[in-house]
Amino acid sequence: MRTLLDTRTHLLTPTAPPPGSPDPGSRRRRRPLLGLAVGALAATSLAGCASSGSAGAGHGGEASLRLPDLSAVTIAGGFSGRVLLVAGLLVCLLGLAFGLVAFLQLRRLPVHVSMRDISELIYSTCQTYLLRQGRFLLTLWVFIAAVIVVYYRALVGFTWGRVAVIIGFSLLGMGGSYAVAWFGIRVNTFANSRTAFAALDGKPLPVHRIPMKSGMSIGMVLISLELLMMLVILLFLPADIAGACFIGFAIGESLGASALRIAGGIFTKIADIGSDLMKIVFKIKEDDARNPGVIADCTGDNAGDSVGPSADGFETYGVTGVALVTFILLGVADTKVQATLLVWIFAVRAVMLVASALSYLVNDALVRARYRDATRMDFEKPLTSLVWLTSAVSIVLTFVTTWFVLGDLQGPGDGAWWKLATIISCGTLAGALIPELVKVFTSTSSRHVREVVKSSREGGPSLNILSGLVAGNFSAYWLGMAIVALMSVAYLISGQGLSALMTAPAVFAFGLVAFGFLGMGPVTIAVDSYGPVTDNAQSVYELSLIEEVENIDAELAADFGIEPKWDSAKQMLEENDGAGNTFKATAKPVLIGTAVVGATTMIFSIIMALTAGLTKDVQNLSLLHPPFLLGLIAGGAVIYWFTGASIQAVTTGAYRAVEFIKNTIRLDGSTRASESDSRKVVDICTQYAQQGMLNMFLAVFFVTLAFAFVEPYFFIGYLISIAIFGLYQAIFMANAGGAWDNAKKVVEVDLHAKGTSLHDATIVGDTVGDPYKDTSSVALNPVIKFTTLFGLLAVELGVSLTGDGNGTLVRILAGVFFLVSVFFVHRSFYGMRIRASLDDEQPAEPSAPRGSDDRPEARDLPSTTRPAPTPVEAPAAAAQGQQLVTPAGSPDDTALAHAGATDTVGGDAR
Repeated sequence: MRTLLDTRTHLLTPTAPPPGSPDPGSRRRRRPLLGLAVGALAATSLAGCASSGSAGAGHGGEASLRLPDLSAVTIAGGFSGRVLLVAGLLVCLLGLAFGLVAFLQLRRLPVHVSMRDISELIYSTCQTYLLRQGRFLLTLWVFIAAVIVVYYRALVGFTWGRVAVIIGFSLLGMGGSYAVAWFGIRVNTFANSRTAFAALDGKPLPVHRIPMKSGMSIGMVLISLELLMMLVILLFLPADIAGACFIGFAIGESLGASALRIAGGIFTKIADIGSDLMKIVFKIKEDDARNPGVIADCTGDNAGDSVGPSADGFETYGVTGVALVTFILLGVADTKVQATLLVWIFAVRAVMLVASALSYLVNDALVRARYRDATRMDFEKPLTSLVWLTSAVSIVLTFVTTWFVLGDLQGPGDGAWWKLATIISCGTLAGALIPELVKVFTSTSSRHVREVVKSSREGGPSLNILSGLVAGNFSAYWLGMAIVALMSVAYLISGQGLSALMTAPAVFAFGLVAFGFLGMGPVTIAVDSYGPVTDNAQSVYELSLIEEVENIDAELAADFGIEPKWDSAKQMLEENDGAGNTFKATAKPVLIGTAVVGATTMIFSIIMALTAGLTKDVQNLSLLHPPFLLGLIAGGAVIYWFTGASIQAVTTGAYRAVEFIKNTIRLDGSTRASESDSRKVVDICTQYAQQGMLNMFLAVFFVTLAFAFVEPYFFIGYLISIAIFGLYQAIFMANAGGAWDNAKKVVEVDLHAKGTSLHDATIVGDTVGDPYKDTSSVALNPVIKFTTLFGLLAVELGVSLTGDGNGTLVRILAGVFFLVSVFFVHRSFYGMRIRASLDDEQPAEPSAPRGSDDRPEARDLPSTTRPAPTPVEAPAAAAQGQQLVTPAGSPDDTALAHAGATDTVGGDAR
């Protein structure tokens, strides 16, 4: 037991370097010495702590663990466990082939040259962004490699060969996150123009199937590649070096995912807000080709809504697997049971990959049969049916596979197979249930979203924002209760005899719930990636100016054999974008829920180490122990700072983007913005994304070190607090943002009210929701994971140093680290604030024609519709209660125009 507890303190220590890496990575040329000083301080502190008597064989966590002999496992039918895992490798290769085939099919789909040129321009700007991020990541990785060498070679005493393995696999892990992100962008930019072109035929089926195919391509490649890498470590590397491989792999994944997720979230919302506000300022149409911010917005859709989730999903899937592998090796005494559980974990993962592919193919066949000749369809329904079908198939196959692998487990493990399968199924069920709950607050047909629209009609942006906040708060309650219920079921089942197999079965149960969350990973990623394609498809349609191409109708008939249906094409793309918005929102709580459940597992690991298996100092885990209570309070403070810092980066970047666009946009004598102006907006977005990310990374890194050194139970309270505050803050912000986003979509699609004061009000709400849902909320996921993982090492270093009689040094270091963190917290606002005086004159606006006459949408409205008010007139109109007249004949329009007449709008059943 003592060996278990000693080793457990090092659980998942590999994530220590990533946040430290940005210190010297201050690529900001103005302050290179500051970055070097920060890096030196971090390395020195680690060296000082470890050298105080803690170094030695006890260090290194998984690097010191030895895998059991997997070939000794015999499962039903006499198969060797190793043979079963080799079959898993074949499944991964088939999954990669599935993604490649879908990729090739998308590339061969027909598309008009005007649309293809726009999608290739978007891809070109995405390439520029990714190349800059890649260089930035490599810079950070160099310093991570330096920290690995100092810590594991000089202090822990590993051989150079083992250190090289850790460094190599850190590069492989980072490269994996980066590669799937790049693949996702390439697939999406093929799909966006093909989706836009497919809409011209007037049939909704291909408008759904193309983004669905691209999403499944990304999902299958992402999960297959991750599982393949982990199986290679298990099967082909020496048993005594596998731990080091997992360490390096987790380091690289953490670095790649965190940087791409946080920076991508800042980038995309700077571009989105900068582009959207132009619709109000200049009264121009959606995705107007003359707006240089639109290309940046399209790039951001990929950088934030495709790159971020792909890299985040890649890391989360891998880190959850590493945590379970480590727990099995540390918490299960019998080596044969260890080997059997390891084979089972990876067999279930491979089977769930098959479940996702089969479910997609079956669902696609059903959708084709139902909508083959349809002219209208509810784009959310096929996505919903896919999620539920995959969940059901995954649960069934989980039970079958678990019985097949664990059914022969004898002795105290009798009956363990159905208990473990049920626990995983709690997580798999959550993967389908949580999206349903999210849709209640974010779907275009939900009552909450309709309430936002009704509020906006009379109250303008003010009531729009208040109603969105209501939706976000209500969603946090229901989703929180659902997660608690599913975790409670897992906890209760873990108490039914699993303690005979392992130490702390509840910890393992929570890890399995997170495992189940990610079980249907390809489909979760697919429905999330559906959104950026549908959003881009709209933009590609408008930016291509295809309707203005000379003799376009004859050209399309001759070259593609279609008679374009212009009006219905635009309507379908709008509706499909609404479905994409909804399902982008559904993936966010799944990932944040996984982070929190996984963090809970790791926090339990720290507690067990500090309390010697819950045999001493348990009273310190109580409100009666003041440091524990203070830690609970401190965690909330950090979460709220991080939320503000991420929004501040978006605010300042958007200010700069708006300033540039207003000074360069040309509405007279020009049909589209210049490519150079569009790339300049991309540069602005990238600059502020990287600056904001650096400040936040370094602040989180040093505050983690500081709090871990203050007092171990203070740190436990802090970790619990950031997990709980982060969970609810992320859910609240994500779903409030989703409600605002789709409220705007209802106004545009259902009410056909573009250009009215109602539309302007919903645009304002959407710009508030943009950083809520796509920057702050999603960035909390990697922050919680990093802090908990890095904290495992940090708290052990502090405890070791104190135990050697250097308590005074620990307190001094805690103070120093805290002051450094405060410096970066200060910089996250004062270094990122808008540099303008209140007395500064506003830049002169271009003397271009504007107003409702410049908008095709406004020209298309019936003559009874009053002209759209200017931004100055809009609040006054709303205050006077003027009714917004919308095209007649739509029940939805009438219901919303007379807000309050009924609670059910347009067939809403929620």
